[in-house]
Amino acid sequence: MSEAKSILVVAPHADDETLGCGGTILRFRAQGYKVHWLLVTGMSEHSGFSKARIESRKKEIKTVANLYDFNGIHELNYPPAELDTLPKGSIVASISAVVKEIRPEIVFTPYRNDAHSDHEVVFDSVMSAVKSFRAPFVKKILAYETISETDFGMKPEDGGFKANVFIDIQGYLDRKISILEVFESEIGEFPFPRSRKALTALAYLRGAQCNAEAAEAFMLIKEII
Repeated sequence: MSEAKSILVVAPHADDETLGCGGTILRFRAQGYKVHWLLVTGMSEHSGFSKARIESRKKEIKTVANLYDFNGIHELNYPPAELDTLPKGSIVASISAVVKEIRPEIVFTPYRNDAHSDHEVVFDSVMSAVKSFRAPFVKKILAYETISETDFGMKPEDGGFKANVFIDIQGYLDRKISILEVFESEIGEFPFPRSRKALTALAYLRGAQCNAEAAEAFMLIKEII
C-alpha cells in the first residue's frame, strides 16, 4: 500500500474506527499517509443523550483525533441506531461530498453484515458513493471487522467475514487499545468483547494467520489495479 496518498476511514459510530483498524491508522500515519476520519453518526438530545454525555463524547472524539493525528475529521451527525429509518439518498450524498473533497485512494468501511443495522446502511452508502464512474480515484475498498458486531452478525444468507487482507500492526497494538480506552463507556472487563484482553487476543490470532506478532484483518471488497 506504499503508493497510497490519501485514506478514508468510515466509522458508523465513534470507536468503530479504532476497533476495526486503529493499528492500521497509526501505522499509516507513521508512514506519512494522509488519513481522514468520517464519523457518520453523532450524539444529540433528540437521540436521547444528556447534554453532559454529548459534551463528554465531543471531548473523547477530539482526544482520539489528536492521538491519531488525523489529517481531517468529517462529522455527519446522523442519529445513531436510526440510519435505516432515514432516506438513503441523503446519507449517500453526505458521504459522497466527503469522498469528492479528499479523493481517497483507499477506503475502509464496516462489514455489511455486522449485527448493528447502522453498519449495513453505512456499507451500502459507501459503496454507492465510491462507484468507479463517480470516484475513479478510489482504487481499493476494504471492510474491517468490529469485535462485538462482526462476530454477532449471523444472518442466514451471510457467508461470514472472510479475512483475506492482513495488516501487520506490531508496535501499534498497545497504542490502539489505549486510544480505545478514551471511549470509557465503550469498554469493559474481559470476557466483555471490547476489552483490552479480547482485543489483544484477536490481534494475536490475526497475526498468527499472517506470520506476524499482531495484525488487523480485512475483507477486500474491490481493487482496481
